[in-house]
Amino acid sequence: MVHIKTDRQIEAMREAGRVVARILNRAREVAAVGVTPRELDEAAREVLSEAGASSPFLDYKPHFAPTPFPAVICVSVNDAVVHGIPSAEPLRDGDLVSVDAGALLDGWAGDSAISFTVGGARPEDARLIAAADEALAAGIGAAVVGNRIGDIAHAIGTVCRDAGYGILEGYGGHGIGRSMHEDPSVPNEGRPGRGMTLRHGMVLAIEPMLLAGGLDEFRHDEDGWTLRTTDGSRASHAEHTVAITHDGPRVLTAL
Repeated sequence: MVHIKTDRQIEAMREAGRVVARILNRAREVAAVGVTPRELDEAAREVLSEAGASSPFLDYKPHFAPTPFPAVICVSVNDAVVHGIPSAEPLRDGDLVSVDAGALLDGWAGDSAISFTVGGARPEDARLIAAADEALAAGIGAAVVGNRIGDIAHAIGTVCRDAGYGILEGYGGHGIGRSMHEDPSVPNEGRPGRGMTLRHGMVLAIEPMLLAGGLDEFRHDEDGWTLRTTDGSRASHAEHTVAITHDGPRVLTAL
């Protein structure tokens, strides 16, 4: 069931989104060669505490997971696409890092992700990250009243495929509101003009996940959470929480 939000509820979600934006901004500031993903998680916990917010990630346990998620952010490095558990292994020069963060504030959720490199960036990594950001922007641009879910999916998929990248099979965006995951699902590839019609008050987490090797396949790490590319190629992830409004798409997880 899709939950339509009132304008006041969207404003409340914007406050949760600001917290998520601050988490990601802090993670980018803290990340450096020699810093561990676990230290990024500690910094995220500080931001949540300062805001009086909690994490929808911590102790989350979907059906596929063997254990509850032990952190407040996901930190996925290099060939890890999503759901990386923050580790104690220091980041190295040239690592590609994707950070996915969420926040619950006054009963409303926000969800967003960024990718960046630590130290010197390889040109191919810079292109991969830019393509994820471009795909996200295209998806947001299609998130207008009267369009359909398929229009968002088609916009994202077109950018990804035109750049020669794979799209993480079976994963995509989702509705968001009182909980982090709500209906509808938002695929990262699809046919325009298909699927649910977008209405004022719908709020979606739009999140392209690109695989540099061009394959859509993934494998589970031994931790049961981390999804990695099967060919060892790098991946990037970009995400925003977006409200569908009569005035156009409104990004709720921007600073």
